[in-house]
Amino acid sequence: MVLINQELCIGCGVCAEDCLAKIIHLTDGKAENKGPCIQCGHCVAVCPVQAVSIPEYDMEDVDEYDPETFRIEPENMLHAIKFRRSIRNFKPEKIEEEKVKHILDAGRYTATAKNKQASTFVFIQDKMDEFRNLVWETMPEILEVLKKDAPLYARVFRSFYEKWKKDPQDDTLLYNTPAFLVITSDNHSLDGGLAAANIENMAVAEGLGALFSGYMMRVISISPKLREWLEIGEQTVACCMLIGYPAVRYRRTAPRREGNVIRK
Repeated sequence: MVLINQELCIGCGVCAEDCLAKIIHLTDGKAENKGPCIQCGHCVAVCPVQAVSIPEYDMEDVDEYDPETFRIEPENMLHAIKFRRSIRNFKPEKIEEEKVKHILDAGRYTATAKNKQASTFVFIQDKMDEFRNLVWETMPEILEVLKKDAPLYARVFRSFYEKWKKDPQDDTLLYNTPAFLVITSDNHSLDGGLAAANIENMAVAEGLGALFSGYMMRVISISPKLREWLEIGEQTVACCMLIGYPAVRYRRTAPRREGNVIRK
């Protein structure tokens, strides 16, 4: 529920103009909330005198705009996007708690359809060895399902499994990552994908690297044991990410094909 402090409100009307639900109106020179909304927070962000609040949220979490810390030069932004790489070679070091908080906040603040904010982030680090062992322990069951439902994938996963049995360090599924992230999003799978992109960009800014794993999405989606361990029930797996410090140093961006762009 949006609350508007009538003593602070100056009646400028910018909150009403920017209100998606059109439930804020000016009455006797003061803004008033006339009904329920999706709590997008635009009114909080646009008010010049901090007269608006949403009690359901932690208002201490709101940051005032400062161009010195908020502004990102366009060239720097593009360079960051071009320089990121999919990481398959990780150092064993754990990720510091402050950095974990930052990357999860990057996901939490990502746009969601209808502002549902319905994504769940399962971050595994302290129990990574337990999770890794469970993945490989359940692989025979997963292979049986894949043989019936996706035989081409069954051959691929069997090769991963055979390599791992010969040498547990030869892990072409989890690549010995020190941390793993599962994102579920029952509201809209795109919500989870958008969050994952922001999480990767934040991870890179923290000196980390990531790999999006479609293979692990498939493994988790068909394994009741893994779902139970992750505590995600029947939620839709939107993305899986391996995250850690890269054990490789990149010196430049990688080339790409010309984009398939239609402009009119």
